[in-house]
Parts: sequence; structure tokens; C-alpha cells
Amino acid sequence: MRVLSFLIAYFFCSAAWADCEKTHIVSAGDTIFTIAEQYYRDHQKWTVIYYGNQDKLGGALLQFPEGAEINIPCLPSDQAADATPLRQVDAEMKLLTGSNYAPFTDHNWSGDGMITEIVNAALENSPYPVPYEIRWDDDWSTHLFPQLDSKEFDMGFPWFRPNCEEDRLNQRCENFHFSEPLVELLILLFTRKDASFQFETDSDITGKRLCRPKGYFTHDLERKGRDWINQGIITLVQADSPDACFDLLMKGEIDAVAVNEFLGWTKVSSLGLKGAVEPLRRPLSIEGLHVVISKKHWRGTTHLYRFNSGLEELKKSKRYDDIVSRHLGLFWAQLE
Repeated sequence: MRVLSFLIAYFFCSAAWADCEKTHIVSAGDTIFTIAEQYYRDHQKWTVIYYGNQDKLGGALLQFPEGAEINIPCLPSDQAADATPLRQVDAEMKLLTGSNYAPFTDHNWSGDGMITEIVNAALENSPYPVPYEIRWDDDWSTHLFPQLDSKEFDMGFPWFRPNCEEDRLNQRCENFHFSEPLVELLILLFTRKDASFQFETDSDITGKRLCRPKGYFTHDLERKGRDWINQGIITLVQADSPDACFDLLMKGEIDAVAVNEFLGWTKVSSLGLKGAVEPLRRPLSIEGLHVVISKKHWRGTTHLYRFNSGLEELKKSKRYDDIVSRHLGLFWAQLE
């Protein structure tokens, strides 16, 4: 499973990166946090280790078995955006996305964003590659309905996938095919550093007040075995914006802001909350970003197969890791 964490870029420009691209043999007493402290000089960068070695976790969330040989990643610093030989104006295949979603899709970002580059690379790796055009519409509310649903476009990106296995009547599930995840993001609980909030097991969440902005998904709070909202286990506050959530956090009116790590760390930086707010170590959930295709599209399943095949090949290659790590580095460089 590929899960993103921009935390791996935090020391992108620091001397700590001189210690990367190494192999570490897990010893008795090692934890993912002590290993991060050893190589990145900050235990908060445990996600550097976690996301680069998930196949070695042996089913554990945060603990490697003793004797495991794990990789200590390093980021490139000066790669140019990928070339896009298949991307052409007025091509028969048309894709829809929007800007203002950095570092994923944004006209002002290198390569138009990380996800844009991944989509391009996946299409290049698909069976019988064909030219495509990307159209940009910054009104995201019109993308799924009516534009993609009416087959005005062949594919759209990037979109979160609801829990379609448990919510088959969800409008997205009923009307769209979802690709395999382009990337997977951690949803974290951002709390005040001086708070006593711990989240080691789901039982620790009882009685907590969580804020998530209006319009954001809540399926990770209501999935099987975690019916937190309906049973009143938590109080969900849906503020008007992410900024409003963090304002409530600093006022002590909520216990945590539940958002993806990119958004959370962006707000911590832009609102001047570094040192005052940080995420808890245990992820709340892991959510993928996907390409979507209308189930009404007469070639929908064909497009889905071809794209997934290309994405699978891409993820086997160093090119995928290069794209991701470059954008993570750019993200942190801009925050700093």
C-alpha cells in the first residue's frame, strides 16, 4: 500500500538528510520513533520510515519485527517536472481536474501538481497509450455532477472514495468507477501540544470533540465497528473552514482537528501554530485519492482497466517514488 506523508520532506534542506538512503537493521528496543530520531533528528518524522517500509511491518501498525532490514529514504532536490508527450490540446480522451489543490493539482505548482504527474505517468505506462487532454475547472462542485456523470469527460481526478462496501447507495458509489489509489493520505488528529489527548486505541476517543470542516467526508468516523457519530461516542463539530477548526482548537472548544496531514500541517504553518499544535502518532484513517469514471460511460470499464494497469506498472518503478518525493520536497520548501 502506498501512503503519502509530506513529513518525509521536513528536513529536506537540512544536514539531517546527509544520513539518509541507508539500511537499518531493527534491534531490540528500537521503535519507529527512535529510528526516526536517529536518522532525522525528530521523532515526528516517523512517517518517513513508516511509508517507505510498510511491507515490513508484518501487520503491525507502528512496530517492525526485530531483525527487519528497513530502508531510510532520502529525497532528491532538483529534478524537473516530467515531460508530457501524450498530453495534447483537443485530444479525443479528455480528463477533468481543478486547480487550487496544491501540491496535488495546481496550475502554479511544478508539473501542475503531484497527482497530475502521476496520472500522466500512469497513462504513459498503460497498454496502448493514447493522447489525452486535461481541462481545468476550479469549480469542483460541478465536476462529478453534471460534467463527469454526463460523460462530458472520460475521467476526473483526484477524488476520495467513500466506503462503498458499507454504503452502496452513496451517490459516488452508485455512479462512478474508482481507480486504484493514486496515493494514500493519512488522516491525523491535530491537537494542542499541551493537551493530554492520547489515541492509542479507538476507546480513547470516547467523549472527545472532533472538528472537521463542512462538506468533508465523515465515513471514517462511521465505518463498521466505529459508529462514533450515531452512537454519540464523539461530538463532531463541522466548522465553516479548516481555519475555523484550528481556531476552535486553540480556544479549547474542541479536542482535535481531524484532517489529512497535508492540510493540517499547512494550517499549522500558515496560522503560526508551530510548536503549539502537532498531530497524534496514531492515524485516524488512511484515505486514497483516485481517478473516477462514470459508470454510464460506454468505455468506462475499458478505461478503468487500462488506467489501473498503467498505475500498477508505474508503482513498480522508481519514477513513481521520484515524482512523489520531489513534490513532497517542494511542499516543505514552500512552507518553510
